[in-house]
Amino acid sequence: MKALLSKSVGGPETLVVEEIEAPAPGKGEVLVKVAACAINFPDTLIIRDLYQMKPERPFSPGGEIAGTVESVGEGVSDWQAGDRVLAGIGAGGLREKVIVNVAQLFRVPDGINLPEASALLMTYGTTIHGLKDRGDIAEGDTMLVLGAAGGVGLSAVELGKAYGARVVAAVSSEEKADVARKAGADDVVIYPRAPFDKETSKKVAGMFKEAVGPGGADIVYDIVGGDYSEPALRSIAWEGRFLVIGFPAGIAKLPLNLTLLKSCDVRGVFWGAFAAREPARNAANIQELFDLWQAGKIKPQISETYPLDRAADAIAKLENREATGKLVVVMDS
Repeated sequence: MKALLSKSVGGPETLVVEEIEAPAPGKGEVLVKVAACAINFPDTLIIRDLYQMKPERPFSPGGEIAGTVESVGEGVSDWQAGDRVLAGIGAGGLREKVIVNVAQLFRVPDGINLPEASALLMTYGTTIHGLKDRGDIAEGDTMLVLGAAGGVGLSAVELGKAYGARVVAAVSSEEKADVARKAGADDVVIYPRAPFDKETSKKVAGMFKEAVGPGGADIVYDIVGGDYSEPALRSIAWEGRFLVIGFPAGIAKLPLNLTLLKSCDVRGVFWGAFAAREPARNAANIQELFDLWQAGKIKPQISETYPLDRAADAIAKLENREATGKLVVVMDS
């Protein structure tokens, strides 16, 4: 079978496609024939040894897959060959077949195609956990979403609207603004590119404040970090919730006096750890996502698909922050 492999530390240019032996499932495992693997920001980090998980090389990046069960290991009774599944596996998905522990599997309902299913788990799983479990979202809230045109950002726009919030999408271009509007954003802010000097930071804070309104943002959904975080924090409401999701623009340094002045909370959102620590609550969230999907309230936005031979190009595009929506690698065999 073919696999995209990281054999040395480096960027997407270091990745190679090679033929490797297909594995066999062990106790409590299944062998999944991968139909599609979505690309996420951790894939850009893990190949550079910058992610918290560092698999032994050679390994395949790719943390979320969808496919069909090909065979099952000892003791597996709830799954059988032919079942349509998706799974969050951390790494290893950019290959034609992959071993998955049954605890990581979710059943894909009829009527949902596998490439679209592959784009659900990490983005929408992160966001439903962030908004419900960490953000205490309520109908009528105002939410500011940074990086709103990427995969996680669009999931925040859609889920925010599904839960009855007013959603302000912050993006870096008019093209991305159009994507956010089509996803349901009520208002859009187009911010300049970082780095910011003090004057620019103040200007961006003013843009956010104007867009969210005089009451401020009840929830700030920060997928971006870097120089964008402080202006967003300055637009937060009294007792608002600032949700820390990721740092493609760098790790922000927030002036903590702002949290005192607004009596607000800064809350981390680590979906992977939540899923591992509380699998039952996570499974309930994933089922809710499928229910919302089938009700027409959410749907993963796939902007481009790639064959496995060009998976490194997809990782490079995401790393360069050129993507809107989700990039998905579709297996060709």
